[in-house]
Amino acid sequence: MKELRGKVAVVTGAASGIGRALAERFVDEGLRVVLADVESAPLQEVAQALEKRGADVLPVLTDVSQAEQVRALADQALAAFGAVHVVCNNAGVMAGGVCWEAPLEDYEWLLGVNVWGVIHGIRTFVPILLESGEEGHVVNTASMAAVTHMPYAGVYFMTKHAVLSLSETLYHELRLRGAPIGVSALCPELIATQIHRSARNRPDRLRTADASGKERRIVEEALAQGVQRGVAPAQIARRTLDAIREGRFYVLAEDEWRRACETRLEDIRLGRNPSFAPPAAPASE
Repeated sequence: MKELRGKVAVVTGAASGIGRALAERFVDEGLRVVLADVESAPLQEVAQALEKRGADVLPVLTDVSQAEQVRALADQALAAFGAVHVVCNNAGVMAGGVCWEAPLEDYEWLLGVNVWGVIHGIRTFVPILLESGEEGHVVNTASMAAVTHMPYAGVYFMTKHAVLSLSETLYHELRLRGAPIGVSALCPELIATQIHRSARNRPDRLRTADASGKERRIVEEALAQGVQRGVAPAQIARRTLDAIREGRFYVLAEDEWRRACETRLEDIRLGRNPSFAPPAAPASE
């Protein structure tokens, strides 16, 4: 998509982090933006801030893990703006721990938001994009976790691998249809977001007292420290916009996470056992 001014974008997870940065960037480019998030107060705050800049936005409280809420999101977007051109399935959450000790509630929560959220976004919005016959683009937020592996965060990494695989399949299926719809898999490195505070949005039914463990604490502490020096979300928004304009699928990091990815790919190419190649060596080493 070369021309974006006047188009309509839908962004999930829009109340903070990458989602907010995407919304702000789209507004700067002259798009009308539907803001979806599960946090009501921050969602309204973002909408008001963008409206003060003269933006045409619509905030819609949405739990992306629920198909009917994503459908309602699409209905409100169409009612307000008459079309959708760019869809960013961006909402995501994180929990750490050893995979065999992680409570089932962790699996259900992360799969619900990170995977089912993307599934609902694809099943709801791709038919709308196809029916319009106009140029469109789908951005699914995966992570460099989608092209690497790491102990103590297996549930999260698994969900991001699923998002990447589904996105690759979507890309091929749309190409085979000859549809004018691009697809990008956004795979950022560690970003200065609030993902370390994901539990604030955890549904009560999926909360659990079984959330201890040394490994879980290691991940939570590392993530809390890491986001403080993470890449600014605005930089990821710029990358995403470039990918949309260029019709580029893979939106990858270029730092040590990329090298970790290359090590994994070499493991696969050679058929060797997985290398332990964390993207950054611990400070004690």
